[in-house]
Amino acid sequence: QVRLVESGGGLVQTGGSLRLSCEFSGRTFERYAMGWFRQAPEKERELVASISWRRSVIAYADSVKGRFAISRDNAKNMVYLQMNTLKPEDTAVYYCNAHADSVDGLGTGSSLWGQGTQVTVSS
Repeated sequence: QVRLVESGGGLVQTGGSLRLSCEFSGRTFERYAMGWFRQAPEKERELVASISWRRSVIAYADSVKGRFAISRDNAKNMVYLQMNTLKPEDTAVYYCNAHADSVDGLGTGSSLWGQGTQVTVSS
């Protein structure tokens, strides 16, 4: 059935890099804004980066600007998050999100979540 599956998480040292991938499996004709969120223990889930269907709107959290980059390949139903210069405070479970949108914005309809992938940055 339709689902989001994240991959690419793991353990990395401070200053290292990781590339997260998210696949939207199953057939769909809906247009989605795609995003990455993260949640650390005892903290609220926060937006890391998001990108509209046609890539005309892109948003980043202030804490990751200049270090992370989001991209997507609509033909493959894939979204990526390149994470560079990682810091211990980036440690969290990262979740892929798909948000239905009809105006090339960052979401106006239903939303789907992946199961999450753990990213741990050691000191």
